[in-house]
Amino acid sequence: MLGRYLGLAGVIAVVSVGMAGFASRMSVSESVETAAMVSGDHDNWTTGERSRGGWSSGANSPGEVRLGRAGDSHFYADANIDGTNIRMMVDSGASVIALTRRDAEAIGIDVDRLPIAGRANTAGGVVPLRPVMLDSVDVDGVEVKRVQAAVIDADMGVSLLGQSYLSKLESVKVEGDTMTLR
Repeated sequence: MLGRYLGLAGVIAVVSVGMAGFASRMSVSESVETAAMVSGDHDNWTTGERSRGGWSSGANSPGEVRLGRAGDSHFYADANIDGTNIRMMVDSGASVIALTRRDAEAIGIDVDRLPIAGRANTAGGVVPLRPVMLDSVDVDGVEVKRVQAAVIDADMGVSLLGQSYLSKLESVKVEGDTMTLR
């Protein structure tokens, strides 16, 4: 368990620092079209139907999402990415959305066909970074179109909702144990 958290912390640090240059260089012409949505059940705990318990408040106003702090002190969001539900950890330190291979494949992305744009040093070793452009990222009605992301070929455990989504919002505010996205 500790190794998993250390690996996730290493990936977060690498994504935060290493992806800034990648994000600024990536253009629409370099993006890769995503495949059609994958239908059916997934054995991935981050995709599919689940209850809202602790993930977002049912008292959201239109254009606003309230997320409750989880027991591990992080905020998590249920995002609909190109038609597939993905549970993500909100990470304001990540330059772009960082998808796990499993989540990218659940969305319908053929990860092996994506170009490698760099490498990240993680606790689990050196892993490739693969850029992708997501058509839509929607968190309970707060939708952003054409969002830059990277598939991280490492066992992060959870995908990260980074600045390529968050910076396009009107505001991101944390008060106590509640994060509000507008």
